[in-house]
Amino acid sequence: MPATAALLVLLLAVAAPLAGADDPYRYFTWTVTYGPISPLGTTQQGILINGQFPGPRIDCVTNDNLIVNVVNNLDEPFLLTWNGIKQRKNSWQDGVVGTNCPIPPSANYTYKFQAKDQIGTFTYFPSLALHRAAGGFGALNVYQRPAIPVPYPPPAGDFTLLVGDWYKAGYRQLRQSLDAGAALPPPDGLLINGVQSPPAFVGARGGTYLFRVSNVGLRASVNVRIQGHRLRLVEVEGTHPVQNVYDSLDVHAGQSLAFLVTLDQPPLDYAVVVSTRFAPANLTAVGTLHYAGATARAPGPLPAGPPGQYDWSVNQARSFRWNLTASAARPNPQGSFHYGAIPTSRTLVLASSSPALAGRRRCAVNGVSFVVPDTPLKLADNYNIANVIEWDSLPARPGVGAPPRAGTPVVRLNLHEFVEVVFQNTENELQSWHLDGYDFWVVGYGNGQWTEMQRQTYNLVDAQARHTVQVYPNGWSAILVSLDNQGMWNLRSAIWDRQYLGQQLYLRVWTPQQSFSNEYSIPTNAILCGRAAGLPH
Repeated sequence: MPATAALLVLLLAVAAPLAGADDPYRYFTWTVTYGPISPLGTTQQGILINGQFPGPRIDCVTNDNLIVNVVNNLDEPFLLTWNGIKQRKNSWQDGVVGTNCPIPPSANYTYKFQAKDQIGTFTYFPSLALHRAAGGFGALNVYQRPAIPVPYPPPAGDFTLLVGDWYKAGYRQLRQSLDAGAALPPPDGLLINGVQSPPAFVGARGGTYLFRVSNVGLRASVNVRIQGHRLRLVEVEGTHPVQNVYDSLDVHAGQSLAFLVTLDQPPLDYAVVVSTRFAPANLTAVGTLHYAGATARAPGPLPAGPPGQYDWSVNQARSFRWNLTASAARPNPQGSFHYGAIPTSRTLVLASSSPALAGRRRCAVNGVSFVVPDTPLKLADNYNIANVIEWDSLPARPGVGAPPRAGTPVVRLNLHEFVEVVFQNTENELQSWHLDGYDFWVVGYGNGQWTEMQRQTYNLVDAQARHTVQVYPNGWSAILVSLDNQGMWNLRSAIWDRQYLGQQLYLRVWTPQQSFSNEYSIPTNAILCGRAAGLPH
């Protein structure tokens, strides 16, 4: 039995006797250090977790409680964020500058959170100071409880692929370049699990295997394909899609998906190809799908990528559809929530831009470039600290208000609002947007400027739900989101240099009826910094 299949069986066996009992706890201690790595063949300084690059993989089951003690042995403050984990009622554990004080050097912080009502393929990574460009990222796979079936037979095994672009320059050099107003250069290579050619993915002929793919790079979109095999899409960021079959799949910055591959070809070695999309230079990383017992490679060249035009990618994105009959992490079918029948309470139109502020290039949302405050926004809100948060200062539509400026915008929203958000891209590069704390329905992609008339084109029946959406150049993407998770939530560019330069904001989802059923209290171990330092928990 492959190792991943054995692990899945073990996890389900452990979870089975706990059904109906208290949700289990899993404990981890992670020490974060610098260390030498050579992902592109030359030695550079990386960020390691327990000596590993990429970091350790977490495998858990829906509703498991994860206790992760992070010891920071770097010479800079450090934070981890848990990409796609919703942190139900618990934005205190989100691990971003708006919610958490950084972990100081030679100190530790213990994250305590639950994979509540979630299954699927997720990641974690450093959220501060461009540390992500040096490593510190890893996989977080959440398996289903035995009582909740997934809409496909148990695979013979499952493989995790962390893919993305990589730079030979260290994160400090890249950060210095961005701080000086320069743009990042093109990346130097692509990685699969921290190397250009990972160990083979081994399976038996006739078996069907699950491939989990997450784009953990800084900015490049990638395409994934396997020589001579078709990819059956079965998961998009924790939700079940209609199981269409593809020759290859685009995965944009910050996104994750999973597909099934049946080993139905002659027993040979086949190329697993990851290549850049929409980039001046075509970068490629190649792994191997090894049929057990194979002694030769499959003949022929590497499989070619899809056409380079954006239209192909847009059409594929539109083909992703929510599986209405599949159970989610709860027993009710996904489609039992009729999102298209719910009136929206407000619309936010958010446009990205790259203005010059104080003579240096920044990135902004509706003309406001986010700057990191001295006190996390969540703490400022909790303790009523004045002059930290700029409440509702972000224009609701682009092109309205004062010239570009720096700020700390927070949009106040009410718990249980149902909101339409339109991401407008007037630039010539693809954008990728992520919302912490939530999934949302991607109801439309379009060209040019969005107008209210575009709502007539929305998919209000089976739009794909996910947490990160791409926005094509000179186009728009529209989402609907049900604000059922109280807290302070980061809405940001998943293209990491743009996030670093200010393309982000926060949504404060709140109700005056304070209750543990809505939101947990500040953790007793919360690090207090800035103007919250010394205050009681």
